[in-house]
Amino acid sequence: MSTQASTSSTPAQAATSVNTPAVPGQELAEDRRDSHRIPLELLVREEQMGSYDQRVGNLGLGGVFFTAGHPPPRSRMDLRLRLPGIRDEVVLEAEVVRVAEQAGQFGIHLRFVEPPLELEMAVAKYLHQTH
Repeated sequence: MSTQASTSSTPAQAATSVNTPAVPGQELAEDRRDSHRIPLELLVREEQMGSYDQRVGNLGLGGVFFTAGHPPPRSRMDLRLRLPGIRDEVVLEAEVVRVAEQAGQFGIHLRFVEPPLELEMAVAKYLHQTH
């Protein structure tokens, strides 16, 4: 998904696309992200269950994307990640907002749940520096 955000969509339309789960098997017509995305390694697990799995995805303001299985929309996942500007590993919760099939794989879009202000600021700074 390398398409940039549509300049014709309104913030309300963009918010709607982020919060509306896709029907499994339905390809996304366009990508309406409002922020630049950067590659990131992260650890992911279903909320408070089992061990973490390493994933490579991308990070944007407010959430992450990676390819993996097919968790139900609105389910919660635990994340662990590291960012420049934050000394310690960040552990936080995220909610599945959309799962979409793309080229035979499922793409999982997660929204951070009550992220610490320090994380939001570090993500914004990191995105700005890499864009």
